[in-house]
Amino acid sequence: MPLQLDTAGTDTTLRIRNLNPYFTLHVDSTLSYQLEINKDASRYFFFIRNAPVGLKIKENGLLTFKADKAYFLSGRLKYDYEYKVNIGVQNLNNPKERLDTSFTIVFFTTEIIHSHVKPTVSNVLYIEEGDSISFRVQCETGTYPIESINFNSNIPIKTSSNVSKCNDDFNWTAPYDFVKETDSAKQKLLILYFIGTTKTFERDTAAIRIYVKDALNYPYMTGEYENAVKNIRTYMLRLKYAFFQLDKKVKKTHSTRTQFDMTTASTALGGTIFSAQASQSAKTTGTILPSVGVALVPVKETVAPPLTAEQNQAALVRASIKRLDYTTRDNALVGEKDPDIVKKMNNLKTELKQTQVQLIDVPLEETSSMTEEQLNAYFDNPKVNKKYRLKRR
Repeated sequence: MPLQLDTAGTDTTLRIRNLNPYFTLHVDSTLSYQLEINKDASRYFFFIRNAPVGLKIKENGLLTFKADKAYFLSGRLKYDYEYKVNIGVQNLNNPKERLDTSFTIVFFTTEIIHSHVKPTVSNVLYIEEGDSISFRVQCETGTYPIESINFNSNIPIKTSSNVSKCNDDFNWTAPYDFVKETDSAKQKLLILYFIGTTKTFERDTAAIRIYVKDALNYPYMTGEYENAVKNIRTYMLRLKYAFFQLDKKVKKTHSTRTQFDMTTASTALGGTIFSAQASQSAKTTGTILPSVGVALVPVKETVAPPLTAEQNQAALVRASIKRLDYTTRDNALVGEKDPDIVKKMNNLKTELKQTQVQLIDVPLEETSSMTEEQLNAYFDNPKVNKKYRLKRR
């Protein structure tokens, strides 16, 4: 009877008998590891894919690597980073007989190079209220890179940026009410802290000192200046309407007195003509008529007394309007940011207050019956200007 072999326990599946799934190497160390399979090694070859720099394998399965420090200094390799390496073995005669697997390799070092947080600005800054600062928070990578950044400051501030990792941007605008009246030297110190943390919980802190100086709230002051100009314009319109009322009254009285003067002159002229007549009755009439003219003078004073006070008030109101208009033009803002805005605004307020005190007895009414254009047209009328123009002696 022929001898039969029992093949039930024979190992026929291709496999690597000594593959280590996890390798850990120190910097500047050397790896030499011979892989073994459960078949005749001369009929198979090894290959490797996506290997880190420096890791090699020979066809017979000899795995070699020298963890040169230069690889890490140049950034081609990283510490404490798991590199997954795909490795395979294949039959030289039968391509279908093949094995694909993988292992992980990690590099470490006992020489710790600290990572640092490096903002792109100096550690001392000087700004004014209303100014904006913007910079990037960079990192200088050492043995272990900085994975997260925490931010805090000695004074709570509001910022639209979120600095949580390297190369994030920090943006902040100093509000106009940042410096208080109680702060010495009209400035306040703001300290920013950027705390970087690595995987091994090493920390590095970058501190930036920002001296914020007290500055003018220009947008707010611009609104205050415009409000002062608006108050002057409104008051000028009311004064123009008061001038219109006073001048109209003076003009009406002047017209009435002119009519009386013309009647008196006509009566006197008529008396002269009648006195030259031959008739006795005509001469008598000529004698009476001048007396009639003289008698009209008291009547004129009673019916249309001279409005000296009203005329003086009209002249005073007109002069005040001219002065307010000149003050407004003289204190107009110049440029995008006029450094004298506060001084000019105070000049406008002072001039308006002085004018209001000077004309406190002048009755002012609302100008609802006349538009601004009508008031300006009457005020700038050449005839009106001529009446109130100063006369040379």
